[in-house]
Amino acid sequence: MQDTFRHQGLRKRLVQELRDLGIKDAKVLQAIEKIPRHFFIEGTFEEDAYENKPFSIGRGQTISNPFTVAYQTELLEVKANDKILEIGTGSGYQAAVLAELQADVFTIERHQPLHHKAKKMFDFFEYQNIQTFYGDGFKGLPNHAPFDKIIITAAAPEIPKILLTQLKINGIMVVPLGDGETQEMLKITRLDKNEFEKETFSTFTFVPMLKGIVD
Repeated sequence: MQDTFRHQGLRKRLVQELRDLGIKDAKVLQAIEKIPRHFFIEGTFEEDAYENKPFSIGRGQTISNPFTVAYQTELLEVKANDKILEIGTGSGYQAAVLAELQADVFTIERHQPLHHKAKKMFDFFEYQNIQTFYGDGFKGLPNHAPFDKIIITAAAPEIPKILLTQLKINGIMVVPLGDGETQEMLKITRLDKNEFEKETFSTFTFVPMLKGIVD
């Protein structure tokens, strides 16, 4: 795998496109400019990897378009050393963005082949701040809770209550909610043990969040 000057130029162009679309967080844009997205995508032309569009990664899953990744990450308000739970590792690209923001990432994937593949990618990049788990995202990681932030990268039919209990007070969850063709992006802030503030943002399209694990 190579990351050439041409790839780096394509990323600069992509970052400018994301700015034009309204992404303002400089650190998020820097992370996207640094990470070679074409490493996370197979079976496509490398230049296509820097178009603002999703790609299939197998198992009926996709790598989200860069704008969606940037949008969710910006809503998450990531700070260095934040402990973040990601539901849906997928290709590993979103987790890599969080890792570049110096968060401690705990990421769950229900498809075992995708889990193994992403883990190899994290090892390749030598990320020391990503821990991978093969499991059911609906259950979260109670043994590692609570988390400062939780990000769900699949369309949740409802807000998973178990995951809300794994969020710290003043913690933030970002989740695309809905079981139709499009979902509303929600930002949920835990105000105290039983009270949550919900904010609704733009609509997006995600693959559905499903229960259980798949070999």
